[in-house]
Amino acid sequence: MMEKKGLKTEGLNVGYGKKVVLSGVELEVRPGCVLTLIGPNGSGKSTILKTLTRQLNAMGGRVLLTGEEGDDWRDMSTMSGSEIARTLAMVMTERPTAELMTCREVVGTGRYPYLGALGILGKEDWQKVDEAMEMVSAAEVADKGFYEISDGQRQRVMLARAICQEPEILVLDEPTSYLDLRYKLDILGNIRRLARDKKISVIMSLHELDLAMKVSDEIACVDGEKISKMGTPEEIFTGGFVQELYQVPKESFHPLTGALYPHTEKLSPKVFVIGGAGSGIPTYYRLLREDVPFAAGILAENDLEWDAAKACASKVISVRAFEPMDEEALNQAKELIDECEAVHCPLTTFGPLNEANKVLRDYARQCGKLQ
Repeated sequence: MMEKKGLKTEGLNVGYGKKVVLSGVELEVRPGCVLTLIGPNGSGKSTILKTLTRQLNAMGGRVLLTGEEGDDWRDMSTMSGSEIARTLAMVMTERPTAELMTCREVVGTGRYPYLGALGILGKEDWQKVDEAMEMVSAAEVADKGFYEISDGQRQRVMLARAICQEPEILVLDEPTSYLDLRYKLDILGNIRRLARDKKISVIMSLHELDLAMKVSDEIACVDGEKISKMGTPEEIFTGGFVQELYQVPKESFHPLTGALYPHTEKLSPKVFVIGGAGSGIPTYYRLLREDVPFAAGILAENDLEWDAAKACASKVISVRAFEPMDEEALNQAKELIDECEAVHCPLTTFGPLNEANKVLRDYARQCGKLQ
C-alpha cells in the first residue's frame, strides 16, 4: 500500500514583496498528525500557510513533500500545479469568486484535479461531493447560492470542498472563524477524524488556545520573527511561555484549561466573596463588570475557582490543597470582611473541609454585611 505524504520545511524564509517576515522556519507534519500554529495577530501564521500553498513565493529555504514511498522528500518548487492539487488542499480566509454558483457546485470544484480535459464531474465525483457536505453538516445549503449563506456556512462549504479533493495534506487558516460553538466543535472533530482515520497530514492556525490544546498533536509558536518553540500541547502549555508569547500577565491565562481572565487593577476590596467549587465565579465576573474590587476566600489551592480568584480578586485567602481551613485563614478572612462594605456568599454546601466558610457566612450576617 502506498504511503501517505507528509510535509516539512527546511530553513524557510517567508514574507511579502522583498520583506522577510519570518526566517529559518523548520516545521514537519507526518501523516495522521495535526500541527497547529499559534501566536498573536500579525505574527506570521497566515504568511507561513500561504507560502506552504504557494500563494506566496518562498524567500529562502524549501517546502518538501514526502515521496510515494514515504522515505524520500520532494521539493514543492519542482512539482506542477496539478500534481500539488492532487496532494494538498487548503482552506484559507479568502473566499473564491462564486457569485453564480451553488454551494454544491463550489464543493464540486474540489474534484477538478482529477477530471479530464472536459472538466465534467461524473456520478462518483458528485457522490464524493455529497459525502463531504454531509460530513461538515453543510448538506442543507447544497442548492443555495454561495453568497446567499452566512459566513459560518461558507466556512463549512469550503472545508467540504477541501475534503472532496481527497488530499494527503490539508492546510487550514483559522478554520473555526465565523463559526458558532456547535460548528467549531464539529469542524475540529472532523479535522481530527480526517487525520486519524484517513492518515491526512494537517497543518492549521488557530486563535482559540483551549481548542488548540485539545485537537493538536504538535503546536508551533510563531512570535513575529521565528518559530520560538515547538512541541506537544503538554510541553507548550506549561508554565508561563504562552503568556510571554501573547504578552499578557501570567494570571490572565490558565495553561492547563485554556481559560482567559481579564486583567484588573488590584485595588482595596469593597466586597468579600465566600465561594468554592466554582460557585463564586459568576459573582467574580459580575463584580468585574461593575468595576467593584473584591476579595475571595477561603479557597483551597486546588479549588475549581482558585485560578479565577487569583486573576480577578484583589486579595485571596487560601489554604493548601487537601487541608482543612485553619484558624489563621479564618481570622484573615474575618479581618477582610471587617474592611469590606458587603459580603456575598454564593456557596450553599458546607462540609468538614470548608466548615470555616460557614462560620464566615454567619460572621458576615452578624455584622449586617451579608447580601
